[in-house]
Amino acid sequence: MARRSYGTGSLHTRTDKNGRESWYGAVRVNGRLVKRRIGLKRPAGAKEGLTKAQAETRLRTLIGELQAMPPVAERLTVGEVGERYLGHLTALGRKRSTLMAYESVVRVHLVPFFDGLVLEKVGQSHLEAFIAEKQAQGTAPKSIRNYLGLLHSIFAFAERRGWTRGNPCKFVELPEAAQADADIRFLDQAELEALVRATPDDGLGPTDRVLYLTAAMTGLRQGELLALRWRDIDWRAGRIRVRQSYVRGEFGAPSQSARRARCHWPTGSRESSSGSSNARRGRQTTISSSPTPRQVGLWSGLGC
Repeated sequence: MARRSYGTGSLHTRTDKNGRESWYGAVRVNGRLVKRRIGLKRPAGAKEGLTKAQAETRLRTLIGELQAMPPVAERLTVGEVGERYLGHLTALGRKRSTLMAYESVVRVHLVPFFDGLVLEKVGQSHLEAFIAEKQAQGTAPKSIRNYLGLLHSIFAFAERRGWTRGNPCKFVELPEAAQADADIRFLDQAELEALVRATPDDGLGPTDRVLYLTAAMTGLRQGELLALRWRDIDWRAGRIRVRQSYVRGEFGAPSQSARRARCHWPTGSRESSSGSSNARRGRQTTISSSPTPRQVGLWSGLGC
């Protein structure tokens, strides 16, 4: 086979885990090797996918697009761009809990693996190696997808600012997330009563018992429970309105589903055990009886 002339790139195929072949192109632009997925390869006798001639045409188009792009403004590492991206999100007013979670992913997972690697040098092979390493460590597929989702956002942020010419995360195959169990596990009435009985009779015991009961009867999240105030409880209507959440030492807005939630209890109902499953689906529930203010001694230490 005749050797391709310099600057025309190279074309090859790769097979994914499902046995499908795809065309991939590689070309040097300003001294940097850029790799891109061109498209699915057409199997013999099929109508779907690209022939070699069609893949060559798309590769020439890709080369023209890459050569026409402006040079990279700055050569930054994954860690440096990640830090700037977090600063950008802070300026946009993202929740502190979200920012802390993102910072943890960058510091614990992304920076150690891509240590010192310039953003322009990160390719699909690096991402596949990152996925393989996390799988070997026993990391759940959903967590790996979350890490790569944040990395995708970091690359997109860098693209908008001219720090990179592409986003390799667009082409990586993500691990399949495990199917969620449709059956919601919640305490039945006997288990809930046993939990309440086992609560220590110390200074926090009365508060803990109320938190456990309210959690079981309403399905509220921990942060939503800790942020409850007296004015959030409508005793006459039998409702708890979720207005805020307390996460990582800070009050903030609850989740979108919680903003629409109105947990309520009809007087005399005996549905405490099944209520928590309904609450997690629709954020509404019923509890055993209409409690009194004395029974719901909310945590005054949080300003309730």
